[in-house]
Amino acid sequence: MPPHRFHAPARARSAFGLTLRSLIIAPGDDEARLQAALESGADAVVIDLVVAPGARTAARANATRLLAKAEALTPTLLVRVNPLGDAETDGDLDAVMGQAPLAIVLPRAFKAGIQQLSARLAVREAFGGLEDGSTRIVAIADTAAALIGLAGARDMSARLIGLAWDGKALQAEIGAETCRDESGAYAGPYRLARDLMLLAATAAGVAAIDAASTDIRDPESLRAEAFAAWRDGFAAKLAVNPDQAKIINKVFGARR
Repeated sequence: MPPHRFHAPARARSAFGLTLRSLIIAPGDDEARLQAALESGADAVVIDLVVAPGARTAARANATRLLAKAEALTPTLLVRVNPLGDAETDGDLDAVMGQAPLAIVLPRAFKAGIQQLSARLAVREAFGGLEDGSTRIVAIADTAAALIGLAGARDMSARLIGLAWDGKALQAEIGAETCRDESGAYAGPYRLARDLMLLAATAAGVAAIDAASTDIRDPESLRAEAFAAWRDGFAAKLAVNPDQAKIINKVFGARR
């Protein structure tokens, strides 16, 4: 089965008939923030199950509840699971796959990990009576190893529909004081990471999704960053604050 894409000539056009410009990540255990994300105007809400251990049960319950009424909601719902290697990943999948999520967002993604996730999804689709391959994958390359291995993205999985990156996560792994230079722009290693991810997504024929802006208090900075992403060919941009979604949507243009 050929991979579904977020973008075609219009960059963000999907075989699902969707245009995703903004994807806001909201913690699954925080009902208030989930509701704010749903009302933000974002094209997609990523329900985040990567929460504190004691909050995972609540996060999974909220994800299941929202997925059950996904057709009645305006934004598309995706689910971010705990990274592979964490014993919680299977628990996340077991909790949400019964509601047939459109896509699973995988952090700390690397080639073998994406292939492993694809296999786990196939098993759950078979047991749940879902169409084989119907659950897609958005991979976040937020480690040095993942970014270096992105050249093989085309062969990772036919389920792959998008690649994203995360400057703050990469900064933490490197141990840098900041990911920005004196002007507020990304410093050298992070510009390289962004470019590698964009080229890998293009080569694989999947959506390139820009990292979330870390400065939620400066709309002009976000607008400039979103414009740079649109100009350079990104299909969409991540958000972490409801106020960011409308700015991103406006920069990336009208839904088609």
